[in-house]
Amino acid sequence: MTQGKLQGSPPAAATADASHAETARIEAAAAHVRRQYAAAPRVGVVLGSGLGGWATRLKSAAEFPYETIPHMPAPSVAGHPGELWLGQLGGVHVACLRGRVHAYEGHPVERVVFGARLLAALGCRAVLLTNAAGGIRADLQPGSLMLITDHLNLSGRNPLVGWTPGGHPAFVDMTHTYDPALLGAARQAAASLGIALPEGVYAALLGPSYETPAEIRMLRTLGADAVGMSTALEAIALRERGVAVGAISCVTNAAAGLSAVPLDHADVQQTAADARDRFEALLDAWVVESAAALG
Repeated sequence: MTQGKLQGSPPAAATADASHAETARIEAAAAHVRRQYAAAPRVGVVLGSGLGGWATRLKSAAEFPYETIPHMPAPSVAGHPGELWLGQLGGVHVACLRGRVHAYEGHPVERVVFGARLLAALGCRAVLLTNAAGGIRADLQPGSLMLITDHLNLSGRNPLVGWTPGGHPAFVDMTHTYDPALLGAARQAAASLGIALPEGVYAALLGPSYETPAEIRMLRTLGADAVGMSTALEAIALRERGVAVGAISCVTNAAAGLSAVPLDHADVQQTAADARDRFEALLDAWVVESAAALG
């Protein structure tokens, strides 16, 4: 074994080549979209399970099925249509991912965050992430909307591993993963609408199985208020790109062991649909407030 190198570790040149290749794929996808929609979006939105209907609120919208975008991975999970929408809301140019892919579908981490990195490449200065989550804290009942103030990435994945597009290790400060200005914009939006918006910490696990009651007790001890299988990896990738991040969970079920009802994805989608009016009104206002917060 060569001194100073771990046996079996990838050569630095190979890691850099992989990063540059992925960067080229992201730029190719962005160039394809720009050729058909010239306006640069300021705010990006990622819509989680059962929340995709909001995209239809965009005006003068252009729709891109993921299959038509070079290198864009397509989701296979119900409730994730797999479309990029670009349009305007309240005078703000928006790029919206209607559904996401997950690591539990078998995608490597660079595929999971491809959409988030595409939003950054298209010019989004802020991205608002949404998800369906299980409520751990007692007051987070199905139908609640929770503003994410921090996360626990317990997925065992990190999109910055081997990601060296500039030739430098990506040691990214995550102190303010969820941007204070965007948090303030969400609070203002909720207050203006009279919508309750409790705040909390989101735990991201790999899935696809739901958590055991023992794991939920562990997560509560660690400080988690809600749990899901997305969002954290996208937030990390966006912060590395210098994009401001905000996130909201739609609590669609009580976490394992906190309800007598078995957990089921169909129920997750139905609860998200039931919360649609409040969620969409809040997201409308949040997009506009976020654009104003960007200056």
